[in-house]
Amino acid sequence: MIDRKWIGHETPASVLPIERSRLQFFSKAIGETQPIYTDRDAAQAAGYPDLPAPPTFLFAAELDSGAVDDLLAKLEIPLAKLLHGEQSFIYHQPACVGDTVTVTSRIDDIYDKKNGALEFVVKASKAVNQHGELVAEMRSVLVCRH
Repeated sequence: MIDRKWIGHETPASVLPIERSRLQFFSKAIGETQPIYTDRDAAQAAGYPDLPAPPTFLFAAELDSGAVDDLLAKLEIPLAKLLHGEQSFIYHQPACVGDTVTVTSRIDDIYDKKNGALEFVVKASKAVNQHGELVAEMRSVLVCRH
């Protein structure tokens, strides 16, 4: 069982520089076809200062920094038992090329279902830009199957 003592635990900050080539690669990898995500002129014509980050891109911060791996180790969740349960976003403003986004997360809840056969970890995250402005709030649910 995942120890409930981790409820309220905050992860170290993960810093993600928003770089053009990385956004273009990510957009291609997810099959994004809207030119605002790959063409600077199209992004600027749409009112962005440069390419905006695609909607799910901000989750890369904690993957890159190793924060997710560290959290799974602390919670003693083996990758072989991990399932992606849920993910949601609330966007406050775009993150664009040239921005640096810092993501911090907190475990909001840990609970189980099916007499402990499934355990759930609810993680809430906030992303702020280099000016300290809130860019997005994210929520994810990790599932550990036994």
